[in-house]
Amino acid sequence: MTGARSDLAADIAARTDSYFNRTKEIVARYGDKRVTYALFLRRPVICAPGPMLTWLNAAAADRATEIDVDLIYREGDWVGAGEPIVYLTGSMVHLSDLETILLQKIGPACVAAHNAYQMALSLPRVAFLAMEARHCAGAEMQDMMSYAASVGSAAAKLEGATGFIGNANDGTAHWFGASKGFGTMPHSLIGYAGSTVRAAEMFHETYPGEPVTVLVDYFGKEVTDSLAVCARFPDIAASGDLAFRLDTHGGRFLEGLDPAESYAVLERHAPGAIRRYRSDSELRALVGTGVSAAAIWRLREALDQAGYNKVRIVASSGFGVEKCRVMADAKVPVDMVGTGSFIPDSWHETYATADIVEYDGVPMVKIGREFLLRKNGARKRGGH
Repeated sequence: MTGARSDLAADIAARTDSYFNRTKEIVARYGDKRVTYALFLRRPVICAPGPMLTWLNAAAADRATEIDVDLIYREGDWVGAGEPIVYLTGSMVHLSDLETILLQKIGPACVAAHNAYQMALSLPRVAFLAMEARHCAGAEMQDMMSYAASVGSAAAKLEGATGFIGNANDGTAHWFGASKGFGTMPHSLIGYAGSTVRAAEMFHETYPGEPVTVLVDYFGKEVTDSLAVCARFPDIAASGDLAFRLDTHGGRFLEGLDPAESYAVLERHAPGAIRRYRSDSELRALVGTGVSAAAIWRLREALDQAGYNKVRIVASSGFGVEKCRVMADAKVPVDMVGTGSFIPDSWHETYATADIVEYDGVPMVKIGREFLLRKNGARKRGGH
């Protein structure tokens, strides 16, 4: 591109690590080379290259340069640790200063897709709702996480899982093939209404004919309030259009539970889940405070005993891959899980890395990264 610097070029210069900007200037001074970059992560992931490729295409167009994209894995493919996901070939002048932003856009998306994939497979008969927005640092990350959840979900569906059926806001619903996000009420509406039943009434009066999902942990009376809402709306309860969302925080037990009673609940419904060694985190997910396996079983038990067997249960609060696996082991009767835990607790796991592996067609990479070199000249294991 000639003339004044574009907005995109200025943004790249400002956000790129300075040593890449300086490399660009040095290479431009001493002579350009055609190079090939290999992009990879150090842990297993699901290939989710969309945001990176979209941005790369925009940068290439802005610079009027050609960048060859050799996508080794297709979107949604499982990728092993250290496996090159994509090779990018083009002018070193034009590629040098793109590395920082390219890695930002591929690493988190691939890890998040893998987490969504694992969660969906851990509870294959349960539907998931992506509630990532409040865990994101702005609109760009929010869009990336929804995209990643949809990619991981699609991969899990190919293996028989129900996967993610949608998300919680309109802006990123398109990634799930929807026009709008799902959701009914937050805790603030319960507080505004003054009672759980009144909040359900307000919602039903404002949105007649729509399914109703009611939060029931606000007053710490998950069982009592659930039964009260069912009694107030027996027709909706009987039709299957009524659900209760458990979001009990980790500082207390669900109504009526304590450690002894939590064990008793699982002894009645899933004894195998508590009769072998468990880590502390697994035990908490089974019989601890918050939304435990025992809590879900207890609410299901109370609803069924009262004749409300068609009322559904939605669970949220701290659902990551490990908790989903524990829930599956306890065979919890949950119909949907709401989760925003697509980014791992260890943020460093999202770091992608890139290395140049060819200069003017000659294979060359730093010692220790020979595994990134093209194998026998093979290209495109997946396709793009």
